[in-house]
Amino acid sequence: MAQGSGGGFGRRALLQGAAAGSAALALPAVAAAAPAAAAPALVRGGRPRASWGVQAGDVTASSGLVWTRSDRPARMVVQTAATEAFRNARTWHGPLLGPGTDFTGVTALHGLPAGEQIHYRVRLADPDRPGHAGEPVTGTFRTAPDSRCGGGRREGVRFLWSGDLAGQGWGINPEHGGYRVYEDMRRLDPDFFLCSGDNIYADNPIPERVTLPDGRVWRNVTTEEKSKVAETLAEFRGAFRYNLQDANLRRFNAQVPTITQWDDHEVHNNWYPGQLLDDDRYRVKDVDVLSARALRAFGEYFPIRTLRPDAGGRVYRVLRHGPLLDVFVLDMRRYRNANSPDRQTDDPQGILGAEQLRWLKRELSRSRAVWKVIAADMPLGLVVTDGPENFEAVAQGDPGAPLGRELQIAELLRHIKHQRITGTLWLTADVHYTSAQHYAPERAAFKDFEPFWEFVSGPLNAGGFPAVKLDGTFGPEQPFVKAPDRANVSPAESPQYFGEVVIDGGSGELTVRLRQEGGEVLFAKTLQPGRVGQ
Repeated sequence: MAQGSGGGFGRRALLQGAAAGSAALALPAVAAAAPAAAAPALVRGGRPRASWGVQAGDVTASSGLVWTRSDRPARMVVQTAATEAFRNARTWHGPLLGPGTDFTGVTALHGLPAGEQIHYRVRLADPDRPGHAGEPVTGTFRTAPDSRCGGGRREGVRFLWSGDLAGQGWGINPEHGGYRVYEDMRRLDPDFFLCSGDNIYADNPIPERVTLPDGRVWRNVTTEEKSKVAETLAEFRGAFRYNLQDANLRRFNAQVPTITQWDDHEVHNNWYPGQLLDDDRYRVKDVDVLSARALRAFGEYFPIRTLRPDAGGRVYRVLRHGPLLDVFVLDMRRYRNANSPDRQTDDPQGILGAEQLRWLKRELSRSRAVWKVIAADMPLGLVVTDGPENFEAVAQGDPGAPLGRELQIAELLRHIKHQRITGTLWLTADVHYTSAQHYAPERAAFKDFEPFWEFVSGPLNAGGFPAVKLDGTFGPEQPFVKAPDRANVSPAESPQYFGEVVIDGGSGELTVRLRQEGGEVLFAKTLQPGRVGQ
């Protein structure tokens, strides 16, 4: 199991107190808003307040990042301790929060003990009157185990993944309970959450109401920024801020650290570098301008170490979680070539770009973890289209030898085989349903690779869509799929989905469970360490 008995009750008790504190700090977004969707407000009087909550991200065995947002200029101060009593607390003096970052900020924590529960609290101080500070907001996370531990019993790992939030106009509905899937996930008390992209839908405005096919009305919390597509930096920031109005998400953020990646809807549906939009809703047509603004807001609203100014400004990275697990976070958006029929016989840029592919091959070869999770923001063998002729993901529907972007994936799979890299597992979201794919060379046109699994989950709060076709190039077989039979099925009509991965500390066995809202397990698969062809 990922968590032993030690610290479990304290962690939950702390978050109950944190949720109550957040509710006390929050102001309602609409008069009829239920507590699950109470929205923080920007207030100028009194002391600085962190009404948008806290979150931790990119946690390692000895470090982590803590994020918050103030309602005015403030100095961020973080304290950490071994218990929620905060005895012998360590103090970290963070950045000055101001309009240059939309009053958000991240404090980096270093020298933390491995494999321990870390309790933290964030206090915002008036920069002109340091003693004039707001009420602290608390959170917690567990550091990763020490990767140097060898024989004997190891600590297990439990994490969740999903993606796609506030899509297709389905926003925070207080009558529905807000983003209630986050409460289902929080109760599982995972070590971390991997968000596979589409954290916002910058290209999908949130209307006040939507009439469902059966006549019911879906009522959204609305904001000015989400009344139109995002083009300005302020509008992108407002799109990220929109989700933090949901109390379920704020409670989840305070308890579960994140590993976050992005995909297309942080900018525009199916975007690629160099694109000029043919979309009448936009005055700004240059996707490179839009994506730069979106990436800046993305880095302001999530604690991501490689997006810090001193760390290269990139999304792709590897997070090491003890001897059992390395997570390789990909960026399949920023370095891709243009969407096309994707039939070219030579394609060095592909969907990852040449530099990211070299990095991934190098880091996979260096990894000594039992399991190597490749966090992809798009699936490999599912045919995702972009209009009548072009393709958005890797597969293009031709079941023959690799073409187009498939060439780059074939190179990667060949590398994994010839370098004898074991324990690779692909996780993704994107398609708004849940499924399991097993890839095997005996079924494939391209045969120079070892079998592997890919699992899909999502959305978190967006429209559900029918399953797409499989492409036979890498020999996928689909033992499980659950998807609606029509497009854009609302969260009121179809459950939302998330996945769970549990690695046993003793045996090293990895179990994937595909779950739906409410926690029900739809499909499970257990994989053995060090084996191929499972």
